[in-house]
Amino acid sequence: MNSIESQWLDALREDGSQHKIAPWQIAEQENPVIELVASRPDFLGGNYQFLIGLLQTVFSPEDHDQWLEYWETPPTAKELKTALQPFAPYFELINPDGPAFLQDFDLAEGEKKPIAALLIDAPGGKTIKDNLDHFVKRDSVTGCCEACAATALFTLQSNAPSGGVGHRVGLRGGGPMTTLLLPQTTAPLWRKIWLNILPQDHAEGYETVEPGCTSVLPWLASTRLSDKKGRATYPEDASPLQAYWGMPRRIRLEVANRQPGQCDLCGSQVDELITHYRTKNYGINYEGAWVHPLSPYKRDPKNEKPPLSLKGRQGGLGYQHWLGLVWKDNDNNEAAQITTEFNNSRVSEASDDSLDTVRLWCFGYDMDNMKARCWYEQRMPLLNIHSDYREDFIHFVSQLIDAAKDTVKLLRSQVKSAWFERPKDASGDISSIDQSFWQATETSFYELLHGLVVHIGKSRLMPISIAEKWLITLRKTAETLFDHWVLEGEAEDMPMKRIMGARRLLIARLYNAKSMPKSLKGLDHITRSGKEAA
Repeated sequence: MNSIESQWLDALREDGSQHKIAPWQIAEQENPVIELVASRPDFLGGNYQFLIGLLQTVFSPEDHDQWLEYWETPPTAKELKTALQPFAPYFELINPDGPAFLQDFDLAEGEKKPIAALLIDAPGGKTIKDNLDHFVKRDSVTGCCEACAATALFTLQSNAPSGGVGHRVGLRGGGPMTTLLLPQTTAPLWRKIWLNILPQDHAEGYETVEPGCTSVLPWLASTRLSDKKGRATYPEDASPLQAYWGMPRRIRLEVANRQPGQCDLCGSQVDELITHYRTKNYGINYEGAWVHPLSPYKRDPKNEKPPLSLKGRQGGLGYQHWLGLVWKDNDNNEAAQITTEFNNSRVSEASDDSLDTVRLWCFGYDMDNMKARCWYEQRMPLLNIHSDYREDFIHFVSQLIDAAKDTVKLLRSQVKSAWFERPKDASGDISSIDQSFWQATETSFYELLHGLVVHIGKSRLMPISIAEKWLITLRKTAETLFDHWVLEGEAEDMPMKRIMGARRLLIARLYNAKSMPKSLKGLDHITRSGKEAA
């Protein structure tokens, strides 16, 4: 299989039919492709990133004007196919005597592993030994087709968690979060991919790439080893475009004695299944200030430490992370480069309204070292805020989010006080309380954001109506959820004295100006001042 020439990506066309396509077919105009289809959510994200990396490497626009030109009028499929053609020899998946896509250049020996081990959520050796593979079972994937093997390779190399001694993590660290820009659902796939492409003059080192460039495509040369005699790989050691093609793991697919069968991942019947691969440790060790354009990062305000990519986290994604994913929050979390490009240069520039409904698609694994705890993804709105008012807008949103964080902290604390006689000694995962709060208040939060957009520019103060509505939402939600988590059940079995004491304290902290947290006090002051003024 060739990752550029073969029809291997499952895709949905405008008329609802599903076909396998080659990458250049995303530019077809008749019955265009509108979406990719994948057997797993991480594969869907992986295939999106593969196409984005391919266009960014081979077909990137010189400047913003050219980006806008192709946004409004895509290239013909023939034009795109011609541009990709010179790179095709370097994207062979099975190539026993030469370089193979995302595989070690000259790995003659290595540990033989089942193909399932390419999947990030596959149970590891210790999990199997301890019989702890309760949810993702061993041997559920014993063979796969070449298309699924290619996607699994890309997904692992892009997100590689720690994998034991010398088995390196990905260029963004293990289990990074990815954020992609998405136009409306019915938009052609071309636009969904092109929206995430940076112009060459907006990204240093993204100039036109010659086919076979080993600085961009690391599998075309001997691996830069990181054992005792080897060395780390810093940004200055390679093209910044290698961020799209990072290859921390030394892997080579086993191609001998392949048998026909059904792919355990997508269900397709193929002549030759891939059942194993070889691997060896001490592959490329990415260190230093690598930045992937599709991931948000936490920045060191003193600029002394390299940026750290944001990771998936227990409890999932929600509006509490919105500022850090879209612009920048108070914890120095900053949006991905592609999101910043959209906010600063693209929004509202199209001749039609095609950029007005762009959303942010955020996804990634929540990893506990090499163990995948959960896959999270979320779609969030992007708002068009003029740069003159952006600082005020971010300040207002920070006030709303800070108040929500303090409220959920109060709720969690008092639910524990109601549940346990000695709440400080109680342990265990109670993140479901937080999740219920964030989910219950999410719709109201985004409604108020749109209210802020209408207001911004008219005043440098938080609108009284916004502060009041949010305060009411937070208080009512906290009360309702306290009753839900504590009082649902048979009353005679409950320690009612302790429960009602906790509830009274929650109410006091929510409503009494003398005891409420600073963030709530700020909103309460705005609300009271408004009423007094009126």
